[in-house]
Amino acid sequence: MDNEKYQFTTKMDFDIITPTKFSLLIEEMVLTKNMSYIDACLEYCKEKEIEPNSLGRLVNKALKQKIQMEAEQLHFLPKTNSLPV
Repeated sequence: MDNEKYQFTTKMDFDIITPTKFSLLIEEMVLTKNMSYIDACLEYCKEKEIEPNSLGRLVNKALKQKIQMEAEQLHFLPKTNSLPV
């Protein structure tokens, strides 16, 4: 019974978090634990015992761009064209 209550609380915590809070949490993990954005998102999933595909609603535009840049640098995604600055 207590285990079920814990799992419910963990899932409730996931439902309460906003995209802004999630982004700040991931940024903090990247800086303090010296990990990539992709690894930080996966670590969050591991800690909260949730599936990575359920993070979609929590990833805001800024975090999405950082993950995309990281994935392009790692050759997980094809590079997108950008205008020179």
